[in-house]
Amino acid sequence: MTPWRQLARHLANPLLVLLPADAGVAGIALYAAAWLRFGFDLDQAHATLGGSIAPRAAGFALCVVVGLLTMGLYRARQRPTAAECVARVLVGVVIGGFGYVLLFYLIPYLNTGRLTLAVAMGLCFVALSGLRIALLQVLDNNTAKRRVLMIGSGRVASKVGMLRRRSDRRRFDVVGFVPGSAAERTYAEKRGMGPLLAPETDLEALVFDEVVVALDDRRGVFPTDQLLRHRYVGIEVRDIVDFLEHETGRIDLDVLHPGWLIFAASGHSRWGYRLCKRLFDLIFATGLLVASAPLAVMAAAGIWLEEGPGAPLLYRQRRVGRGGRVFELFKFRSMRVDAEQHSGPQWASGKEDARVTTTGRIIRRFRIDELPQLVNVIRGEMSIVGPRPERPEFVEKLTAHIALYDYRHCVPPGLAGWAQLNFPYGASVEDAAEKLKYDLFYIKNTNFLFDLFIVMQTVEVVLWGRAVSMAGPRPADPASHGREPGAVSLAAGKKRDVA
Repeated sequence: MTPWRQLARHLANPLLVLLPADAGVAGIALYAAAWLRFGFDLDQAHATLGGSIAPRAAGFALCVVVGLLTMGLYRARQRPTAAECVARVLVGVVIGGFGYVLLFYLIPYLNTGRLTLAVAMGLCFVALSGLRIALLQVLDNNTAKRRVLMIGSGRVASKVGMLRRRSDRRRFDVVGFVPGSAAERTYAEKRGMGPLLAPETDLEALVFDEVVVALDDRRGVFPTDQLLRHRYVGIEVRDIVDFLEHETGRIDLDVLHPGWLIFAASGHSRWGYRLCKRLFDLIFATGLLVASAPLAVMAAAGIWLEEGPGAPLLYRQRRVGRGGRVFELFKFRSMRVDAEQHSGPQWASGKEDARVTTTGRIIRRFRIDELPQLVNVIRGEMSIVGPRPERPEFVEKLTAHIALYDYRHCVPPGLAGWAQLNFPYGASVEDAAEKLKYDLFYIKNTNFLFDLFIVMQTVEVVLWGRAVSMAGPRPADPASHGREPGAVSLAAGKKRDVA
């Protein structure tokens, strides 16, 4: 592969393209604002501010990048509309501006003056809005994506063909599918998978950067010699499970073969990570509990005004935590006191649930109902980041229906999580299985930076009052709210989140 080809391939990675571009624009915006503010004279700006603009521009760029990060604008699979992109850039720049104010209060040397900062934020917003829309178009239409050769064309390989959204295929193009057997060729022909390579195709003449092994049955047909030749010349060879994990941010249970998780590296059991995570949980939960006290008071007032001062504010519910231990989870009550009187216990069905009160609908939308769970975090029963805890009755059933479901209990349950960012409310076994794919991805790839990333991404969901992040399913997607035909509900005869 030529150096130019290697460089061009990076255009398919949003983080490597958007982050440097955003940081550069933000830094230039501060320089331009200082130039405008001080009569088109940077020397005068340096003299008035008492030092070079460079460290101030770097600090402002860092704050803006963090602000954009909280708005989900560095997700590989983000797919905003133009209006949504502009709105998120605006909020991200505002967050970055406030962050920079805090920064120069901590480091007075970085002070630029309020007018200079305001002008920089305005210039930054205008420039980033246009640049962001243009760069996303470039990423979607990039001709230098990774060229992937699929070894296999059956049921397993079809998982790649199911990634139909442009944002899902932003980083790769399939050169062709190589059938591993006559049955795989027939399968691909019936479903229109392609390009399907003929047996006489000279693979050595094709240009590709990566080989993905996606055979339905590897016995007797695994092309060991061919794959070794590819590795010898520097072409990456990957298993379909690893490939889908990298491209989708989840672990596909349908193609997961026995033993894969056993040998997969994970940092969740390392004592250093667990110690840092616990310290972070204590500091963050305590600080957020204090900072969110006004919201808690308003939530309590709303519940009492709607249902009377005698109505209970909180409710407790048994949930399963790390190692299968059961604990009591706290939440602000968001449903009527008589929610189960006529219907009996049933699954919470999201914002359309008729049992939810007016106040409950508001506090659910912005996750205010979950603030009491910070007490669970301080007590060590939960973490800030992790899989959402489920009720013991449902854990028993889901474990029986879904392979590896119990594996999610090897880490503490969380207030925020990777599955919560990527998938909305679930009300069936199929939904639980879909969320498990994201939980397993988090467990396998867990580290402190990933936790911080999830916390910052949760800001986007809370501010926008959405069930999922911008990179998650939209209402029209098959995996979004509601169940597909044939989905199996676990509601019958059992309790769910009823408050």
